[in-house]
Amino acid sequence: MLRLSDVRVFYGDMQALHDVSLAVSRSEIVALVGANGAGKTTTLKTISGLLRPAAGRIELDGIRLDAVPAHEVAKLGVAHVPEGRRLFPLLTVEENLELGSMAPGARTRRAETKDWVFKLLPRLAERRHQLAETLSGGEQQMCAIGRGLMARPKLLLLDEPSLGLAPILVNEVFATIAAINREGVTILLVEQNVGRSLTLAGRAYVLENGRIVLSGPTADLKTNPHVKKAYLGL
Repeated sequence: MLRLSDVRVFYGDMQALHDVSLAVSRSEIVALVGANGAGKTTTLKTISGLLRPAAGRIELDGIRLDAVPAHEVAKLGVAHVPEGRRLFPLLTVEENLELGSMAPGARTRRAETKDWVFKLLPRLAERRHQLAETLSGGEQQMCAIGRGLMARPKLLLLDEPSLGLAPILVNEVFATIAAINREGVTILLVEQNVGRSLTLAGRAYVLENGRIVLSGPTADLKTNPHVKKAYLGL
């Protein structure tokens, strides 16, 4: 479904991504793991059109994404749930969700999709009239994920969904991601919790200093000596 080929990205004179190539097949969960500053968020921003690559190709179902603006990338079926949730704090949960369904195709299915999101994330249904700023951290993350789902995406990009959450809430977020994937949503997951990511995803890429240094089935990466030492503390 998604293919990046030799993607290079710069911030001014500084190169952030060096010939990054990766692929995500339909209905997969693929993890992109690495340390802070490795280029994980940059990769997601480049896929969703918030950053423009200096070289390389990005394709979704054979359609070039790297040549179109971010709002067109969203219309083509990519939803980006950013690091830090980025909710509208003075809007209700329901209003935040509805803002995720502004593209024409999603708008016509808004009521149906909202029912689906509330079924997947029942706590949002309970909090639907509550201001986003009054939610707990875990509830805010669920709301951000729900807003992404309101776009009815082919591909969901998740950036650090467990960041800043207590362990019990991390469990809940990862269980939710698995449930969303069982509904047929393809997911590219960026996450610093490497152990949990390698358990949830079927395949993964390891990004270091803007370069893909390892990739493969997560079962293999869990036993890789470099991954064990650098990311799993083993």
